[in-house]
Amino acid sequence: MYAIVTLGGHQHKVREGDLVDIDTDTLDVGETVTFDKVILYSDEEGDVRVGKPSLDDVSVIGTVRKSVKGPKTIAIRFKRRKGVRTRHGHRQNYKQVRIDRISSD
Repeated sequence: MYAIVTLGGHQHKVREGDLVDIDTDTLDVGETVTFDKVILYSDEEGDVRVGKPSLDDVSVIGTVRKSVKGPKTIAIRFKRRKGVRTRHGHRQNYKQVRIDRISSD
């Protein structure tokens, strides 16, 4: 059983027990979250349901485990023969969510 969920403009394929990194700062560690924007659902028998745009009777329930940081990205600005060189690094903060249950009515 799996579902494809829209979270913050990104689509994630999730199964029960998966860990998903979500780009948000509004969630606290230990909080239970429900994702309602399920755009595809497949059950154990292999039956697939596709939402137009989303499925109303399917929801994904998860628990926030911890805060994690993503990989470092580096942006470099360079002008030749001018002595201009700048380098900036960035690491995005994510919340790691464990998928507990995919419920279908």
